[in-house]
Amino acid sequence: MGLLSGNSNDFFGLDIGTTGVRIVKLSGSEHAKSLQSYAYMPIDPKVSLSDSKSDQQQLGQYVKSIIDKSGIRTKDVAVGLPSQRVFTTVVDIDRLNKEELAKSIKYQADSLIPTPIDESKIDWELLGDSPVNKNKVEILLSSVPNEYVESRLDMLESIGLNVIAFEPDGLALVRALVDPGSNLPQMVMDMGNRSTDLVVVLNGAPRLTRSIPTGYDAIIKAAVQNLNIDEAQARQFVTKFGLNQQKLEGQIYQAISGTIDVLMTEVEKSIKFFMTRYQGLKLDKVIVSGGASVLPEFPVYIANRIGVNVEIGNAWRNVSYDSSRQNELLSISNQFSVAVGLAIRH
Repeated sequence: MGLLSGNSNDFFGLDIGTTGVRIVKLSGSEHAKSLQSYAYMPIDPKVSLSDSKSDQQQLGQYVKSIIDKSGIRTKDVAVGLPSQRVFTTVVDIDRLNKEELAKSIKYQADSLIPTPIDESKIDWELLGDSPVNKNKVEILLSSVPNEYVESRLDMLESIGLNVIAFEPDGLALVRALVDPGSNLPQMVMDMGNRSTDLVVVLNGAPRLTRSIPTGYDAIIKAAVQNLNIDEAQARQFVTKFGLNQQKLEGQIYQAISGTIDVLMTEVEKSIKFFMTRYQGLKLDKVIVSGGASVLPEFPVYIANRIGVNVEIGNAWRNVSYDSSRQNELLSISNQFSVAVGLAIRH
């Protein structure tokens, strides 16, 4: 599934995040992908989050620069859509043939998506039977404002790229982090700077996607305010001690635990929603990535709080690479899940 989907056998994945641009190029067949190239470049959040024409042009130059440095030659690219910009939901629709289903979704979309239908790009995928109504089927529906997609498309085409697909970051995360052979319900929890993405996966497909507006920056901010220290110091303390209650007499833990609690309450609500809809199923594990995987003691905190196994996500798990690069790749894995997931798509 991808908004503006196209086909290409030779493309790369592009993740434009708040604080950095990441690209990944893989090679090989659909079931045996190997790493060809990857690159990262830090960017100013003021530029990445701005919609102004001059900032978009500057962002384009960042992207062009990182591609030039990586040595990637192809112009075809699959691009991630940040969760704050895209709306994704699972809905139940009457059981119809594919043509009728498409018409029905178009007709109903107006009441399902938050932006006017004539100002939005919409894509959907049939997941299977509805778990709550045997006369209906389950659909994964995504929408994004035309204005945002067209602005991003203009920026990427202006530097000579050919966008073969736009895809919500949450779907790319799943492709990178979840074992494609597993049918058990799993939650992917990816903490960015400004928000935390949650995706609950069943039989390899997302059944619940949410973006919670609490990210790593909110945790740093809590440390700044509650400990009365500057941001650089707060970042140093949080990155080093996290939720460790033994260090510095638990002061860092106490300073940030309120913000963590807000986040975890939303995580628990999401799990409860999933288990209510899919009766009899229990979450098998939580896979953490981004800030959630590097905040000390946070994975253990999650496991204790919700009573589920927690695994540190490995963005490269479904990709082969030379064993001599293992340490190098695992050290950056928490930042590359979206880019890898985009590069794996077929």
